[in-house]
Amino acid sequence: MTTDIKNIPLRTLSGDSTTLGEFGGPVLVVNVASKCGLTPQYAGLEKLAENYRDRGLTVVGVPCNQFMGQEPGTPEEIATFCSTTYGVTFPLLEKTDVNGDDRHPLYSELTKASDADGEAGDIQWNFEKFLLSADGEVVGRFRPRTEPEATEVVEAIERTLG
Repeated sequence: MTTDIKNIPLRTLSGDSTTLGEFGGPVLVVNVASKCGLTPQYAGLEKLAENYRDRGLTVVGVPCNQFMGQEPGTPEEIATFCSTTYGVTFPLLEKTDVNGDDRHPLYSELTKASDADGEAGDIQWNFEKFLLSADGEVVGRFRPRTEPEATEVVEAIERTLG
């Protein structure tokens, strides 16, 4: 039996309970960090969130401190950094382990999905992206150095939205 990824219990950065299913349509899940060389990807993620919000896409950021301690902040510090530095309006979840013994159940499911090269497994670094269809199927996995607005990401989003 497979887990219904859209119903895995999650917590927002402010501590509220949620699920990916509560966002309604397709979701782009991204593990994020405030002090990473890839942190400027927040700007592209926000553009995707703005451009596709009305068509049902939700970008969801998942702060993670597992990669060289690049997300050390408190929930308040993370929220302030994201909103003031990059104008982030998309939802952020609580700081989460994406690899290892304490890997969150969401990432236990996401890491089963293969990328364009057919490779599944552990998250490589901050800003790895997973595109889920409205029914919770992982329809795209994009490695950290793939920019949010890269052609392959945008085309996958467009296909998912129909």
